[in-house]
Amino acid sequence: MSEQDERATKAAGKAAKAKPKAKAGAAAAQGAGSSATTARLSVLKTYKLFVGGKFPRSESGRVYEVTDSEGNWLANAPLSSRKDARDAVVAARKAFGGWSGATAYNRGQVLYRVAEMLEGRREQFVGEVADAEGLSRAKAAEQVDAAIDRWVWYAGWTDKIAQVVGGANPVAGPYFNLSTPEPTGVVAVLAPQDSSFLGLVSVLAPAVATGNTVVAVTAERAPLPALSLAEVLATSDVPGGVVNLLSGRAAELGPPLAAHQDVNAIDLTGADDELARELEIAAADNLKRVVRPGLTSDWAVEPGLERMLAYLETKTVWHPTGSLGAAGSAY
Repeated sequence: MSEQDERATKAAGKAAKAKPKAKAGAAAAQGAGSSATTARLSVLKTYKLFVGGKFPRSESGRVYEVTDSEGNWLANAPLSSRKDARDAVVAARKAFGGWSGATAYNRGQVLYRVAEMLEGRREQFVGEVADAEGLSRAKAAEQVDAAIDRWVWYAGWTDKIAQVVGGANPVAGPYFNLSTPEPTGVVAVLAPQDSSFLGLVSVLAPAVATGNTVVAVTAERAPLPALSLAEVLATSDVPGGVVNLLSGRAAELGPPLAAHQDVNAIDLTGADDELARELEIAAADNLKRVVRPGLTSDWAVEPGLERMLAYLETKTVWHPTGSLGAAGSAY
């Protein structure tokens, strides 16, 4: 064998030995690429306010940490400012004419649609309520189911409440005297601190069902179920501005809402005794209707009519009868 042939044979042997190493290196590189494609960062949810049918951040740019019952971080929630509260009142006032002017039947259909949407996202709310209130999933499911049923309950009352609190009044004279309920206007609500979802629905739905528009301050410690409810409201048939949801501190947002001249009623359920006294004094300046804390303490009990009646005014109309002839008699 020539020297040239001998060199070629040695080179071929070295190449054969290198092939297994190359294959192993390629396999390792492929495995690394595969793990790189499967490993990913979670997309964390950004919670925002709900004002005028839109999802703005707080104008102050502030947020605060929301934790579960064991102190584990869940999310950052917007920390609403007084300016956010004023913007929400403007949105609620703008929406009041259209919502109060809608037929009671139509309002009932809209509220029922909210219940349908909640039913479709039931598992999401069960998880959020369980984390917010430190409940088992079974207990949280009971809370969510009760909240959905409550939406349906109030939806059914929209076109019936007038028959209960209105009617014809006997008078001495040739007149029809008719009393009918009308919505109060813009209602500010401090949601319960101890029931992040069922309690919120229990104070929110009766105000909306009777034709009012609402600015609600969510539970400070557990605002996430309420802020997720905003997504349901935005994708249902509820007109923008009918419901406005602010996360933050009741002690900071309550005073500007209670003193606001364009707010017609305020629900103090989520205020402590000291704050409630302060807000009652502020609310007296424009004779707001005030729903004091303690009207309901157990949110699991069947609702009554008290909260709907709290947000209704009575309009009485006089109309002559037979003195106008056939037309008057027919009326």
